Amino acid sequence: MNSETIQHYSCLLQDYLMNEGMADQWAIFMNVVLNCIIVLVAVFILDIILRKIIIEAFKAFSNKTKTTFDDYLVKSNFPRFVAHLFPLSIIWYLLPIIFVESPFVTNLLQIAAQIYLIVLCIYIFRSILRTTRNFLEENERYKDKPIESYVQVMMIFAWGIGIFWTVQLLTGFSVVSLTTLGAASAVILLIFKDTILGFVASIQVSVNDIVRIGDWITFSKFGADGYVTEINLATVRVQNFDNTFTTIPTYSLIADSFQNWRGMQESDGRRIKRSIFIKQSSIKFLSFEDLERLKKIQLIKPYLEHRQKEVNKFNEKNEIDKELLINGRNQTNLGVFRYYADALLNENSAINKDLFLMVRHLAPTDKGIPIEIFCYSKDKNWVNYEHIQADIFDHLLAAIPYFDLEIFELPTGKDFHDLK
Repeated sequence: MNSETIQHYSCLLQDYLMNEGMADQWAIFMNVVLNCIIVLVAVFILDIILRKIIIEAFKAFSNKTKTTFDDYLVKSNFPRFVAHLFPLSIIWYLLPIIFVESPFVTNLLQIAAQIYLIVLCIYIFRSILRTTRNFLEENERYKDKPIESYVQVMMIFAWGIGIFWTVQLLTGFSVVSLTTLGAASAVILLIFKDTILGFVASIQVSVNDIVRIGDWITFSKFGADGYVTEINLATVRVQNFDNTFTTIPTYSLIADSFQNWRGMQESDGRRIKRSIFIKQSSIKFLSFEDLERLKKIQLIKPYLEHRQKEVNKFNEKNEIDKELLINGRNQTNLGVFRYYADALLNENSAINKDLFLMVRHLAPTDKGIPIEIFCYSKDKNWVNYEHIQADIFDHLLAAIPYFDLEIFELPTGKDFHDLK
């Protein structure tokens, strides 16, 4: 059917009404209304038919392919949006023919069709972006990357371009003039300041590998302590260990300081660093009787015998008067306890001996002398790590009285009551 035939049929009602004596303007108006109804109904029916055909054909095609990309295209409604292009092209072709007697209506409907085309193209573009995001998230290489941030940025640009073209269609002003672009840039910078900062931050986070999805981070400023579940353009979502969620501005990841536990999780051990505070007045030199008693502790017996031989040899060589223990060289109960703690860690199969291990004596404080345990557990699981750490300190706290040492702690109400 050519354009002349279509135009002839579209004017039948108009010619009929004019022959019946109706005024030309009313005849044209009634003809336009009827043509609009016919076109809309026809296009609506055609859209339904084509949409079902295209969607089913696309599903059949995707089921035969090995890649999952086309499956994600179906899920993102890509075939549905593409199907709308065919009825739109038919409308675009019929408008000048059917409404040849009404150029104003033709121009108005063409503008509406162009705006609809712009929106439709944006939705098609969004479907492709979502499909690409879902497809890449299947790949382990991209699973922990902030792909959502880039998708959101590209969608912002797509909507921005769509809005500019829509404004040009409605107003006739060109969006390529320097003045328009300058004003638009100022508006964009003002409105999308946080978005732009988030986009820059997302790039830096990805390029510098600062945070990945699945990382355990601690961000005291925002009360976050848990695993990163989502990284998008504006925020980073963290699921805390109490199952609450905390959202952190993406830009804060590069502007503020936070703790990422990924290094620990990828290393060969998790650090144990905790101190026991010893009451200073309980520290003493060890007498012969004390040494004989401590030699019953199997873990340090070889050390005590070897060490005491060195001490006795030095004192005899230098003719040291040992009537007072302070003279010459002597062993202390705190020093022996430090060696015992060190030997205990080296005997513990849960401690990684290939990493740094130390029991050290810190500077005295008003709460006693800190004896710090510094080592690494092989098991990095939080629950198991806490059990390993607790077992070590349970044992050391229970062992301290055997060395005639005392733990420092502030007096309680019971202590004051016992003084009465």
